[in-house]
Amino acid sequence: MFAVLLAAACLAAPAARAQEAQDGPSYQKEFTYGINLNSNAGLIGGVAVRSTHLLNNDWSRFWMIEGVEVKNRKEQRAQTYVGGVYVLGKSNYLFVVRPSVGLQRVIFRKAAESGVQVNGLVGAGPSLGLLMPYYIYYDYTPAPDPSNPSPREDIRSEQYDPGKHNDPNRIYDRAPLFTGINELKPNIGAHLRGAFTFEYGRYRDAVAGLEAGVLLEAYTKRLTVLRALNTPDRQINDNVFSSVYVTLYIGQRK
Repeated sequence: MFAVLLAAACLAAPAARAQEAQDGPSYQKEFTYGINLNSNAGLIGGVAVRSTHLLNNDWSRFWMIEGVEVKNRKEQRAQTYVGGVYVLGKSNYLFVVRPSVGLQRVIFRKAAESGVQVNGLVGAGPSLGLLMPYYIYYDYTPAPDPSNPSPREDIRSEQYDPGKHNDPNRIYDRAPLFTGINELKPNIGAHLRGAFTFEYGRYRDAVAGLEAGVLLEAYTKRLTVLRALNTPDRQINDNVFSSVYVTLYIGQRK
């Protein structure tokens, strides 16, 4: 449905612009960077940079790269006995690096020094999915007995495994984010995106705006983010992801 709307808007654009008597753009290149928010992540999903080169008054080509975190939609947060917070059954973080190339078309052009310009774009490229172990602190301290009423505290940092760490009353806390960074496992996939951009600003050499769109991504195998007792990993993890996203960006033109 989104692709149909995007195509319709692009086809309708010449008629709308035919009624406008405005100058073409005075720049040839644009470089922006921004913050990504998407339906597969938390409040802030990641970051993105993009370089755009004008082909003519209506069309431009771009390359971009973004890095985001992708969460399993079945994730549930829980609290530990000391007040810490962790995700039930989470075995790995999933971070994705997405290089993209694509085309952008002006749909509604803004005035030279003010207003809002609306563009439509499509892009595609490879996806590099990086699984990083999700570590927790687990309390192995033995229960006190008469011969040893004050046992030595034994709290270890380990990758969360619901089969091994099956007593929630012994989960002390979540370990720091990058505890397992030396154990990254790469996975190769591909993605396709379609979006509208809404550009604001009064100056020809500066740009600010937002990009709103949808993204579809697929990998060659299921990526294990969550695990659960007596449940095969394939039943609670996916190799195809879809999301709605918004990227807020600023940048410069030349």
